[in-house]
Amino acid sequence: MARTGTGSPLLSRRDVRLDAFLKRNTERSVYERIRAHEPCVVVSERVNKVFMHAVLSDERVYLTEHPPRTLAAAVSFGRVRDIELVNDLPDFLRGKARDHCQHVRITYVTDRPAVARGLHWLRRDKGAGLPHVAPPPSRRSSHRLSITNTLEGKTSVDWSREEVRLFKPARSASCPNPETLGLLRVPHPPARPPRLLYSPASPPPSERSLKPLEGRRVPRRLGSVLSRLLGREDDVVVGGGGEEREAELHLYAVSQTSRLYLHLLSSWNSFIITSTLLLDPLYRRKCSSSRDSSPGRRRPAISGERTAHLFAQLRSELLQDAISVESLYLLLQELHTAAHRHAALRRLFWRSGELCVFLVQTLEESLHGLSGVYTADQLLLSTVIVQTLAVMFRETQAEAARLNLLAAREGSLTSRLLLAVVCDPRLHTQSPGSAMDSELQVLLSEYLDAASSLLFELLLLGHKGSRCFSAADLLSVGWILRVLQPHPHLLCFVGHQAQQVALVLSDPRGAPLSPVQSVLLFQRCRLLLACLQHDGPLAQHLRSHVGEEFRYFVRPSCAEEKLPLRYPISSPTVRLVERIVTLMLHR
Repeated sequence: MARTGTGSPLLSRRDVRLDAFLKRNTERSVYERIRAHEPCVVVSERVNKVFMHAVLSDERVYLTEHPPRTLAAAVSFGRVRDIELVNDLPDFLRGKARDHCQHVRITYVTDRPAVARGLHWLRRDKGAGLPHVAPPPSRRSSHRLSITNTLEGKTSVDWSREEVRLFKPARSASCPNPETLGLLRVPHPPARPPRLLYSPASPPPSERSLKPLEGRRVPRRLGSVLSRLLGREDDVVVGGGGEEREAELHLYAVSQTSRLYLHLLSSWNSFIITSTLLLDPLYRRKCSSSRDSSPGRRRPAISGERTAHLFAQLRSELLQDAISVESLYLLLQELHTAAHRHAALRRLFWRSGELCVFLVQTLEESLHGLSGVYTADQLLLSTVIVQTLAVMFRETQAEAARLNLLAAREGSLTSRLLLAVVCDPRLHTQSPGSAMDSELQVLLSEYLDAASSLLFELLLLGHKGSRCFSAADLLSVGWILRVLQPHPHLLCFVGHQAQQVALVLSDPRGAPLSPVQSVLLFQRCRLLLACLQHDGPLAQHLRSHVGEEFRYFVRPSCAEEKLPLRYPISSPTVRLVERIVTLMLHR
C-alpha cells in the first residue's frame, strides 16, 4: 500500500466479510464496478441514526446492514444535486468517534412523498428508551441519542413489530464497534429456514443482475425491511408524474481514516461525466461494444483471461525497440479505444506500471523535444498519449496499483507527468498565417483540451490527498501546484484555460454546448477553482489577467442558457461557475 509522508494509507481498508458478501451475492459485472464500502451512521427520511455500511458503485449508493444481510439502493447518482462535507460535531456520537466523524450530506431529488413520522419503521418502544424519529439534520445541527443500559442484551424484542435492538455480532477489525457509539442497529431476525435476497414485495435496485442469496430464508416481512425502508431510486426522470422535491441523505463516517467523502465525490464526478458524454453519438459509438443495449447486436463479454492476453500483446508491441512514430500512434489509438470499452483493461494498465512510465517518457520527448516549435506529428502523438492517460484514470480510484505507482519514490513519476503535460499555449511557427499554421493551431487547441482533462483527473487525486492530509503532503492539491510552480509556461497555460472558460460563457447568443463541450467546461472550471483556492501566485495572476472579463462578461445565467438541462453535468457546472466568479472578484 502506498503511503504519504505521514505514513497513513490513502486507500481505505476493505471489510473482508462485507466484500465476501458482495462478491457472493452480486453478478461479476456488478461486483467489479463497486468502488468502495465503508461503515457509517445513516440519517435520512427513512432511517434515523442507524449504523450501516455504505456501498458505492459507479451509479448508486447502496446501504446494507452490519453485518450484511440485504443490499438496497439508497440513491442514484443521476438524482444527486450536491455532495458536501459538513463541518460539525454530531451530539449523538461520543468521545473520539465524535471528534473524528466526517459528516457527508448528499442532496438529491425525488418524486416520492415525504415519509410520515407515524409510519417510520424505527417506532418507539415505550419501555426501551428509543428516540422518536427526527427529520434529517440541518447544516449545523445534530441529534442526541440516548439508549438505556436495559437494552444491552436484556430487553426482549418482539420481531413481529420490527423494532430495533442492540447485539454483539462478529465484526471486522477495520470497522468500529457500533455499541461504543451508542447507535441503533438494523434488526436481524433469528435464523429460519430459505428466501431470496429481495422479497417479491420489495423491488430490487435497478441493477437487475443481483443474484439471489441462496441457502438462507428469513421471514418475508422482516427480511425485506431494508429494501422496503429505502425504497427504490430510479434513474433521472425529467417531467415525471410526481412533483420533484429535494431530499437529503446524511452519512456520518466514524473512522479516522475514512475516505467516504472522497469516494463519493469521485464516483459522482465520474458518473456525471460519463452519462453526459454518452449523450454524444460519436462517444456512444466509441463505447458501443460494452454499452450497446440492443440485444441482437450486443457482443459477447470478453473474459478476464482474454482481456489480459490482448493487453499483454498490445503492451509488448508498444514497448518494442525502434518503433516508428506512425506505428506508435496507431497502437496508442487502439489502446485508447480499448480502454474506453473495458474497465478491466484500465486496471491492468496500472498493474503493469512500465507502460505508464513509457507513455510519460514519450510525452516528454514528443512535446518538449524541440525548442518551442511544434510539428503536426508532435501534437498528434502528444494528444493521443494525454487522452489515453486521462481515460486510464477514469473509474480506477480504488485500484491500489495506481496509487502505488503514482506515489513511488516521492511521486517522481507524477511530477514528471505534471511537468510534461503543461506546455506553451502560444503557437510558434516559421510561416504565420499560412494554411499549415492554421492546421497546427487546431491541433494545439485539441492538445490543450486533452491536457485540461488529464489535469482534472490528477486534481481529483490531489483532492483525495488534501482531504486525507495537509496541503504539504504527497499527491495533495498543494503538492501538485507546488510541483507545477517552476514550469516556465504555467501562467500562460492556466491563463489560456481561463480565457476558454470566459469565451464560452460570455456569448449568451451562441448555440448550446454539446455533451463533449459541456464536460470540457466542467473540467476547466474545476482546474480554475483549484488554482483560485489553493495557490496564491496563480490566483493573483488569474485575477490580474482575466478578472475583468469575469467581472463584466461571465454570468452564471449564461452558463444556464448554454448548458441543456438534460445534461447531468449542467447543474454542477453552473455551481462551479458561481464559485469561480465569486473567487475571481475577491481581492
